[in-house]
Amino acid sequence: MQGPLASLKVLDFSTLLPGPFASLLLADMGAEVLRIEAPGRLDLLRAWPPHDGEVSASHAWINRNKRSLVLDLKQAEALAVIHRLVREHDILLEQFRPGVMDRLGLGYETLKALNPRLIYVSITGYGQTGPYRDRAGHDINYLALSGLASYTGRREGGPLPLGMQVADVAGGSLHGVIGLLAAVIARQQTGLGQYVDVSMTDCAFSLNAMAGAGFLACGVEPGPEEQMLNGGSFYDYYRSREGRWFSVGSLEPGFMQQLCGALGLAELAAQGLLSEPEAQQALKQALQVEFEKRDFEALCALFAGLDACVEPVLSLAEAVEHPQLRAREVVVQVPRGDGGTQAQMACPLKFSQGLPAPRHIGARPGEHGDEVLRELGYSEERIAVLREAGVIA
Repeated sequence: MQGPLASLKVLDFSTLLPGPFASLLLADMGAEVLRIEAPGRLDLLRAWPPHDGEVSASHAWINRNKRSLVLDLKQAEALAVIHRLVREHDILLEQFRPGVMDRLGLGYETLKALNPRLIYVSITGYGQTGPYRDRAGHDINYLALSGLASYTGRREGGPLPLGMQVADVAGGSLHGVIGLLAAVIARQQTGLGQYVDVSMTDCAFSLNAMAGAGFLACGVEPGPEEQMLNGGSFYDYYRSREGRWFSVGSLEPGFMQQLCGALGLAELAAQGLLSEPEAQQALKQALQVEFEKRDFEALCALFAGLDACVEPVLSLAEAVEHPQLRAREVVVQVPRGDGGTQAQMACPLKFSQGLPAPRHIGARPGEHGDEVLRELGYSEERIAVLREAGVIA
């Protein structure tokens, strides 16, 4: 079976999380993805714990279905290999700081001359322009500068370090895929590729969504626990008797009525989101009192048959066993090189014509080097010479 992106061939120069997560989605949807890796360079995700045997679980997942070619890009022969590859590939994805690919002789203008249809996607922290273009950063920094962190957290405790990488994934990876697929559609009309500049900070800023719209149009500055959806209303988390947590999102009146009725607080159902802040705090306190009277299992049973938008906060171990997630087949068994399989998060997108089965976990560095060079027309003798010279590894 072929996936919907089976016609695309991708050269992936990226490391860490944003670029590789983007190319994972492409590979899962059928694109042919070739990772270009540098010899001796530490790919942090190859070492990131925990490990399944000798293999990092993170590397094995994020590089699923991709081939690996190790090249010393400082050697002219390696550039010649890349030039051959560029002529045969649709998309190049990179994540270096601005200017690095140009210094390597692999900038967009250089490669566009070889393949005018090439779509060249750069995912960086701050983009290709502006005073921060060369500045180092990580997910937490992009969330801080974008304004998102300023109203995400508790009033007394300050911003929270989130458990997942919002700027990296929702900012860099997903916007990178959106941008490159938009460029693919445009190329169908024009026959030409283009350069796509993805700044994780820019994309994180766009995730301010309703809070950003409210500030720009009305001057309302959001703060922690001051808005309807960040703890300023009853829309929040509540502890059970033994300290487990429940999410309450009963925004609409019908849901609110079910929530309050189930907890014996029917008289408070009219409070909802339209009440004043003082009333909201009183409602939250009343809800917390009722949640803490009941244990976790009792609350799960209480809300199981209701449409009240109340759900338990599950651990990962509980989430993978939840009947809804099991029905959606969010976990897949992926072949390992030793004949066994490894459990991994599946591609979350569902297509009526299906997706191809996962082919393999993340490859060893350079595992497919000889195979790729043969496809480019290199003889066995020439491959041996390149390997001896350290051009490939």
